[in-house]
Amino acid sequence: MSHSKPNADGPHIVFAGGGTGGHLFPGLAVAEQLREMLPNARITIATGRKPLERDLVAAAGFRHLRLPSSPVPQGPRSAWRFVADNLSGYRAARRFLRTSGVSVVVGLGGYASVPMAWGAVAARIPLVLLAQNAVPGRATRWFAPRAALVCAAMEQVRPLLKAGGPIRVTGNPIRAGFSQPADAATRSAAPERQLLVLGGSGGSRALNEQVPRALYKLRSRLIDWRIVHQCGPRDWHATDTLYRKLAVEAVVVPFLDPIQPVLHDTDLVVCRAGGTTLAELAAAGLPAVLVPYPDAAADHQRKNADIFAAAGAARIVDCREITGRLDDALATAMADLLVDAAERARMAAPIRGLARPDAAWQVATMISDLVYAGRPPLAVRPASRRVYPGG
Repeated sequence: MSHSKPNADGPHIVFAGGGTGGHLFPGLAVAEQLREMLPNARITIATGRKPLERDLVAAAGFRHLRLPSSPVPQGPRSAWRFVADNLSGYRAARRFLRTSGVSVVVGLGGYASVPMAWGAVAARIPLVLLAQNAVPGRATRWFAPRAALVCAAMEQVRPLLKAGGPIRVTGNPIRAGFSQPADAATRSAAPERQLLVLGGSGGSRALNEQVPRALYKLRSRLIDWRIVHQCGPRDWHATDTLYRKLAVEAVVVPFLDPIQPVLHDTDLVVCRAGGTTLAELAAAGLPAVLVPYPDAAADHQRKNADIFAAAGAARIVDCREITGRLDDALATAMADLLVDAAERARMAAPIRGLARPDAAWQVATMISDLVYAGRPPLAVRPASRRVYPGG
C-alpha cells in the first residue's frame, strides 16, 4: 500500500462516516485533536446526506463533503438503491481523492463510510479504521484486510478481525469536555437529582414509549428528581404528550448537543448501549440502566452492555429476555437506584475504571505518525498518557 506524503501546505486528512452520532462523534473527537496537533493540516469530514451530519460538522468547524450512500438492503426492492447510491458515492469519492491531495482516510464505520473507504483502497491511500463496539461492524470487517491501522474501542474486537495492519486497542474517542461529576457527598447534598434518558441521536421509540410509563409507576420515588429525555426528532411531540398525560414532569428534547454539561449534572442514565454512548458515560462516571437495541448488527449493543454489566457498572434490561412488560422491567431496574445514593456510587466506581479519556489523543497521534511515516511523533506525550496500548 502506498503512503501519500503530506504536501507543502500540510497533510489532508479525511474522516468518512456518519449515519448516527455514535459513528460521527468519535471521528469529530479525533479531528479536533489533530487540529490542535497539526495546525497546518486540512481536515474534511465526508458523511451521508442527513441533516444531523451536516449540522454537527458545521458546528465543529470542519470542511464537509456529502456523499450518496445506502445501508445493505433488507429486500429486493431496496437493492437497486443500494447499488446506485453506493456506486455514485464511490465515484464522487474517487474524484475527490484524485484532486484533493489526501494523505490518509479514516473510516468511522457504518454504511456512510463505505464510498470514501472504498475509494481510498482503490487509490492506494492509507486507510485507518475506528471500531467503536465490542463486535466490529460490516464495513469495518470488509475493509480491515486493506487497512493500514485499526483502532479498536475494546479488546474483544481483536480476535474478530482479519486486519492487514496492526490493531491497537485505544478506547473509543470522545469529544473534549467530559469530566467526572461532583463526588457523592456533594451530589447527595444537592437539592435535585437528574435522570437522563438517551435513545441515541435518532431516539428510541421503545424508550420513548416505555420509560415514561415506568417512571409513572415510580412516581413516589421521583421526589427531588429532574427528568431529561432525549427522544429524537420524530417522536418529540408524542413523547412530550405522554409525559404530560401521565403527569410526570420531564424536559423532553429532540437532541442534546453539547451533552457534556448535561452529563455532568446527571446521577443516573437509562439508555441504549452503543459504544460511543458507553464511552461518554464511563468518562463522566455515571451508573446506567442499559436497554440494548435488539436489532443492532451482530447484537453488538448487547455485547457492549455485557462488558459494563460484568464490571458492576450497569444493569441490563433486554426486551428479548423479559417475560412481562418492558415498563415493568424498567421500573424494577430503576426502583432502588432512585432512592439509594450509595448504590449509585457503588456502580459509578467500576464504570470510571472503564474510561479511556485519552483515546482521541492516542488515535490522533497514530494518524500523525502514519502521515509522517519515519518521522518522530509531532504530539508531545504527557507523562500520564500511554501510547499505542494493546500491542
